[in-house]
Amino acid sequence: MWALFAVLSAIFLGTYDVFKKLSLSHNAVLPVLFFSTFTYAVTFLPLVLISAYYPELLKNTIFFIPEAPLAQHGYFFLKSVIVTSSWIFAFFAIKHLPLTIVSPIRATGPIWIILGAIVIFSEHLTMIQWIGTAITLVFFYFLSLAGKSEGFHFSTNKWVLFLIAGTLLGSISGFYDKFLVRNFDRMAMQAWSSIYQVGLLLPIVLFLWYPNRKENTPFQWRWSIPMIGLFLVVADFLYFYAIGFDGSLISVISALRRGGVVISFTLGAVIFHEKNVRQKGWLLLGILTGVIILVLGSK
Repeated sequence: MWALFAVLSAIFLGTYDVFKKLSLSHNAVLPVLFFSTFTYAVTFLPLVLISAYYPELLKNTIFFIPEAPLAQHGYFFLKSVIVTSSWIFAFFAIKHLPLTIVSPIRATGPIWIILGAIVIFSEHLTMIQWIGTAITLVFFYFLSLAGKSEGFHFSTNKWVLFLIAGTLLGSISGFYDKFLVRNFDRMAMQAWSSIYQVGLLLPIVLFLWYPNRKENTPFQWRWSIPMIGLFLVVADFLYFYAIGFDGSLISVISALRRGGVVISFTLGAVIFHEKNVRQKGWLLLGILTGVIILVLGSK
């Protein structure tokens, strides 16, 4: 059952990326990020209020949000900082890059964590992990060649580097999520961290974007913007619900969730008529194969 929830989470996550591309195309990034995050947070606000003032209505349901001690809020706030930083990098990158480039790069998330652990902590990989890492890096190199043919030089393109930074921070957030889910209530974590994200983004929009809005890309409201937040709410809810099952395997859930990039890749190719789809599709398949071997080899 938990595997089914992980697959459903991946489907919603992949579609969420498409809504981001639709919202960000020829649009101002920071207000799109703020309003989509606001939508995410506001879906939890009624549950927070009902759980606080009328707890008997939700007490025995999966939607109940228990009161969290002040110390726990520090952990939730740290998650918000990591996620907000990741989203700022990723949203700027997605605006400027084709989804058929974005999806394979986002799939490489575990690789950057592994390489960082090797460099910083002198960790040693098993043979299976080395095989998965090697496969992923080889196909990532070929993806860089495909991107170069479209004018995106991976080593110097600012938006590619932004996407890698956002992917790395997203992977760090994923590992941190595992710690949070094991130690705190998942609904409290998801609700309060989203509320803190709005608090972090509001001054950025008011003091960085708004005074300079006339000098940059103008903001256009689109109904795809709140859909970003709504689809991510469902994707995250299903993901954390899957993790909460007794006997669920985090490694398998992570691998299945990475499969969401197939959805965004496919829809990106169909909706935006992007180039070299067949070639990049094979490269995406190679990257996912390497990542799955790496993740399963880390059990």
